[in-house]
Amino acid sequence: MKISIVGSGYVGLVTGACLAKLGNSVVLIDVIEEKIQRINSRRPTVFEPGLDAVLSEAVGKGALRATADFSDGIGTTELTFICVGTPSRDDGSQDLTQVAGAAESIGSVLKEKSDYHSVVTKSTVVPGTTLKTVGPIVERASGKRAGVDFGLGMNPEFLKEGDAVNDFFRPDRVVIGAVDAKTRERLSELYSPLGVPVFHTDCTTAEMIKYSSNIFLAARVALVNELGNVSKALGIDVREVAKAVGMDRRIGPLFLKAGAGFGGSCFRKDASALSRKARELGVSTPIIDSVLMQNDAQPLRLVELLEGKLKIKGKRIAVLGLSFKPNSDDVRDAPSLKVVDALAVRGAYVVAYDPVASDNFRKLRPDIEYAKSARSAVNSSDAVVIVTEWEEFSDPMLYGTKPVIDGRGITKTENYEGVCW
Repeated sequence: MKISIVGSGYVGLVTGACLAKLGNSVVLIDVIEEKIQRINSRRPTVFEPGLDAVLSEAVGKGALRATADFSDGIGTTELTFICVGTPSRDDGSQDLTQVAGAAESIGSVLKEKSDYHSVVTKSTVVPGTTLKTVGPIVERASGKRAGVDFGLGMNPEFLKEGDAVNDFFRPDRVVIGAVDAKTRERLSELYSPLGVPVFHTDCTTAEMIKYSSNIFLAARVALVNELGNVSKALGIDVREVAKAVGMDRRIGPLFLKAGAGFGGSCFRKDASALSRKARELGVSTPIIDSVLMQNDAQPLRLVELLEGKLKIKGKRIAVLGLSFKPNSDDVRDAPSLKVVDALAVRGAYVVAYDPVASDNFRKLRPDIEYAKSARSAVNSSDAVVIVTEWEEFSDPMLYGTKPVIDGRGITKTENYEGVCW
């Protein structure tokens, strides 16, 4: 199948490279020339284990290329995925500027195209967006009718950063929402080589499935962290509690790892956006709201625990791990941002280190010191806070007798304090 993808971030690039590996011809469309050049020279624009090999193979075989030309990309393909960003506004609502811009550009090309083309939203969008925003914009720009002259669908992604390539090829299910039969058939054919269950529904339900999945997982994380805080106050290691609780088939073991809280581009953003949408509809969301409150407070517990070990003001504090999770360079909504800011407010001098995310973090917090290695960060500090569970932080010999606040349970040292144990 000939596929175009608007947006070459985490979702767009992984999706494009993996679809190319399945034998499709893929064109990535982006407005940033540096990204286009990197992709065409077989270099990923994001850090994701396994992606470099898949991308290199796809570009080398001519199965994938990148361009800034919408006419070139969409005009030569039969199906277009929208994979652009949907950031949060200050009030928690979703900013659909990039989605609207992509739909406008797609519609302008379809105006001059006679072949039946399918437009599929893959970006995580508030339920109703595909039918009420994407479809109408494409219709106005193209002069054509959705479901009649062009196809319209919604196909949410379920890719975990750090394991996205594996998730693409081994998903639990594929969710397909479509207005028209042709788009439904194309998407079914596209994913058929994976041999996994396909759930067919309408576009708005598909959007809600994505939100519900993310918020359900976020709630599990927030709840186990809250239970962990209570466990610590009782002198109990919540990791033992979670191990036994996870053996209950009704609950299961996944997402029961207590720690410094969740981050990344999905959980908080999606929970905020759905809560905001619910308020517009006159529906209260106390559970979703409490998930956000608990998670916002959790990283600050690391700083509170550190204050119990030494006076922070004027001290050099090493912060190890800046990405929101290991095997990723993504720092969006990372707990490390709250930790660094809280330390700075208390007068500490922060020395930060991450194996791959320091450059991205520096764009957001340019005024702190960045070490070239974990050892140099620790050696130059008075105390250590571990925020991300990179494997290289697990060696207890790295820390000596310095106070260590571990937000992820990655190590055990002489002068150690865990966030929930």
